[in-house]
Amino acid sequence: MNPPFRFDLDQFDAWFPSPIYQRYLQGVMGRVGVTRRRADCFVRLWVYLCLKQAHQQQRSLPIPLTDLTPISWIDCSCREAADVFYHNQDRGGDRAAGMMLDKLVALNLIRKQFDGNVTEIAIIPPPELLAETTTLTAGVEPDGFDPRCDAVPIANLLSSNYNWLNRNADAIPYRIANILRDWAAGYGSGMRVLRRQDNQNPVGFYALYPTLRESEIRFFAPPSQGLHLSQVSETDPFTMAQPGDADCRAVFVRSWMIESAYQTPAQGLFLRDAQHTLKQMQQDFPNLMDMYTLIIHPSYAALGTALGFQKMSTDPKLPLYWMYQAVDRFLALDISQTLIP
Repeated sequence: MNPPFRFDLDQFDAWFPSPIYQRYLQGVMGRVGVTRRRADCFVRLWVYLCLKQAHQQQRSLPIPLTDLTPISWIDCSCREAADVFYHNQDRGGDRAAGMMLDKLVALNLIRKQFDGNVTEIAIIPPPELLAETTTLTAGVEPDGFDPRCDAVPIANLLSSNYNWLNRNADAIPYRIANILRDWAAGYGSGMRVLRRQDNQNPVGFYALYPTLRESEIRFFAPPSQGLHLSQVSETDPFTMAQPGDADCRAVFVRSWMIESAYQTPAQGLFLRDAQHTLKQMQQDFPNLMDMYTLIIHPSYAALGTALGFQKMSTDPKLPLYWMYQAVDRFLALDISQTLIP
């Protein structure tokens, strides 16, 4: 049996010298919502868990480390995290470390689970920092949303958007999964996934939601009133139109998300699929004219602008705003010639 893991944090710089540390720090800070302090805690935790995992597996690691690898579930108490985060500092304790771990969860940098006795953590490395991003070797293709198989994985993917908005980890994937299944039962043709060809897992999702005429006024109300997946209320502020409704003029781009590892290679492919899906929807809703979307995560604002969406009203309480684009103009876009962020 291995002895308990002990790491002298005074040796951190020897294991992870400043030039390598700075490269990782800057890479993490490029993400929305990641401050220097949060990036520092994340990188230090990643190094610590790499060393702890190697100890548990009785593997030796080179000194210094030059690259960090993904970490699957490994036990890490708040006491350990506090030592890693606040070593040789007067501030910080177990409670502060726990709050920092929750922030890293909300930023989709780590996952955390507690079984009533032990806290376990998994590192979600930004793909640009990995020496090898094995997931990108798998081909992807657009596919229809399968409510039986895709609802839970997509709910987990979407919850990171709302965790960032709420600055906590309270967006419950279970609730989101049920809402997605309800949407699919109403009009599943507007729901699509980006699916890996090797294991069929979804890594992206969008929902084009045909909106009943009476709900269109919601697009001109404060954006926070258009939230549903992240809210506790069971009442959806928007009512879905049914195929054949000639009065349906608006489509709500209710969700658009691709895992970060796939955004660069697959964004254009998924956008062209969205154009095709929208054309198919016009057969069910012949008078579609307007597209609206709600910018929840700032990283998607640049994409909306590149696609010709115009900013509408902002929210007085939350960092949200509506964007608008005409259906005809979106369908006329040559995605291959569009500068996609």
